[in-house]
Amino acid sequence: MATESEGEEETAAAGVGGKLTGSPQLAVDGGDLREMAKKAAWSVSSCKPGNGVVALRDDNLDTYWQSDGAQPHLVNIQFQRKLKLQLVVLYVDFKLDESYTPSKISVRAGDSFHNLKEIKTVELVKPVGWVHISLSGTDPRCVFSPSAYSETFIHTFMLQLAILSNHLNGRDTHVRQIKIFGPRPNPVPRQPFHFTSREFITYSTLR
Repeated sequence: MATESEGEEETAAAGVGGKLTGSPQLAVDGGDLREMAKKAAWSVSSCKPGNGVVALRDDNLDTYWQSDGAQPHLVNIQFQRKLKLQLVVLYVDFKLDESYTPSKISVRAGDSFHNLKEIKTVELVKPVGWVHISLSGTDPRCVFSPSAYSETFIHTFMLQLAILSNHLNGRDTHVRQIKIFGPRPNPVPRQPFHFTSREFITYSTLR
């Protein structure tokens, strides 16, 4: 059961009218989702010296990628094989970055740069913290039915995040972290639902 403070955090993270404001916590269930982009090839459309693409993946909220060019500012994530992806989570901080903070982001997917298609556009309102962007129509963190859960992903070789605009009409942008999550593989083949405890997995098949 959510406490009052937890409920307030969830409301703040969702924002108003579908606009996102961020959450102080990285709210991802490690039992069902795993980080998928550790071995991906990351690139950006531009960067300031010392504030490059490495800052997006260093697990340090004090560093940031800073673009250095015309909008839109692009982050490209290319995977070695086609993957099921469910959630993009990025850390931004309006209090620190002000006009460098993204206000509108387009998420695109495809096999390569040549056939990327926009799958979602989100608006951010003075976000501070982790912004969770579902890649399908349903947020996988809110799905409790196994059959519905299996339909909450996209299947792609590549993601692109395009920062279309910033707060206060800022030109360049700051993003402090980006993480990509997908479904954790089921250790039991052809099982429609996931066991998470070692005991259940041990006794889940007939020998």
